[in-house]
Amino acid sequence: MPRTNFQELLDAGVHFGHLARKWNPKMAPYIFDQKNGIHIIDLHKSIVKIDEAANVMKQLARSGRKILFVATKKQAKDIVAEKAAAVNMPFVTERWPGGMLTNFPTIRKAVKKMNTIDKMIEDGTFDTLAKRERLQITRQRAKLEKNLGSIKDLSRLPSALFVVDVQKEMNAVKEANRLNIPVIAMVDTCCDPTPIDYVIPANDDAAKSISFIVDVLCQAVAEGLNERKIEKEKETPEQGDAQAPAGKKLRSRKAKADEAPETVVSAQPAVETPAVEAAEAAVAEPAPAEAPVEAPAAEKAE
Repeated sequence: MPRTNFQELLDAGVHFGHLARKWNPKMAPYIFDQKNGIHIIDLHKSIVKIDEAANVMKQLARSGRKILFVATKKQAKDIVAEKAAAVNMPFVTERWPGGMLTNFPTIRKAVKKMNTIDKMIEDGTFDTLAKRERLQITRQRAKLEKNLGSIKDLSRLPSALFVVDVQKEMNAVKEANRLNIPVIAMVDTCCDPTPIDYVIPANDDAAKSISFIVDVLCQAVAEGLNERKIEKEKETPEQGDAQAPAGKKLRSRKAKADEAPETVVSAQPAVETPAVEAAEAAVAEPAPAEAPVEAPAAEKAE
């Protein structure tokens, strides 16, 4: 069953494309018609593509991976920040820091610096500094929080990128392509869909359209996270049940080990003396084959 229907997309204005004179010919498969000089997006194809992207994001969330949401345009940043934070996913809604993916270790250093400042404030070191130094550190902390605060929990590269407006976020798309990170994006009729792995043909300028599609995708992410949580809860009791028999086995082995010396002691008198004497006599007797072997050897030597 599709996650959306034609009427919902129509009401959200997802079908409105850009001016016909500004179109990108590579978007032709997703364009239905042209009206009043504006291209109309084929919503039937949008429904299929939204479902495809939602399933991918659900599987990534279910496997415990992170999806980075990128939207720095004015009408999208607040929507994306709110919905991505609700499903505990990292997002970039201010300026895209150059080299964020290709130079990720440097970005992590900046995040660690922010954490160091927080520790200074907590342990009281910050209060011992001069007034000017405190002011500089506070400004630095505010700047880092603005640009990198939303990705402070991103300890490694994301498994996928979700982008609103491919043209505006071209640097993010290029970095993701370079590192072979799959890109899911809302693509308007003026954009090039070639570098995008999962194209969602949609109006990326209207806040209502952006909000509707991001909401559908975040619901899919939430489903994946819930399924992951349920799986973990199922695994925990099974592990507990598996550990119980193991404990019993250990106890039984220990009990056997404790009983073992008693059985050995009780078994000692059962050894028969004649058998031992016969074995000792056999060892003490000289080997009869040795004399005839040595005699011919001596004759040959003479």
